[in-house]
Amino acid sequence: MKGKVFVDTNLWVYLYSDKPKADRVRSLLDKHFAELIISTQVLGELFNVLVKKGFKSKEKAQEIISDLVENFRVIEIDKSFVLKGIEISIEYGYSYWDSLIIASALENDCSTLFTEDMHHGQLIERKLKISDPFKDIAP
Repeated sequence: MKGKVFVDTNLWVYLYSDKPKADRVRSLLDKHFAELIISTQVLGELFNVLVKKGFKSKEKAQEIISDLVENFRVIEIDKSFVLKGIEISIEYGYSYWDSLIIASALENDCSTLFTEDMHHGQLIERKLKISDPFKDIAP
């Protein structure tokens, strides 16, 4: 797999909530560390889920977000991402928030979006492949 990769919020949640899927996510992050991109949207969603679901205190969640900011390339959502996200939502039928994730990956020339929430194997705009790293794990 070549190119930059984008990791959706759900995978980060698994990593920090001591779920059984954490090892798979850790391996994925180690393999793609240099190419990994994270967005401000994902950082905010991660903080919210970790605190709201009681996985971490606000202070611990803040530490996690600070570590991510220091260790990965973080992109900020701007108006072009919002407009692209709306286009993707209309064309592909994803929710606005999922479409904003896709737009963020596309706008930053990512070739892969790792997520559990979208259509595994789908190619968006002939550029971005959606990949579910848990596809081979039985529910």
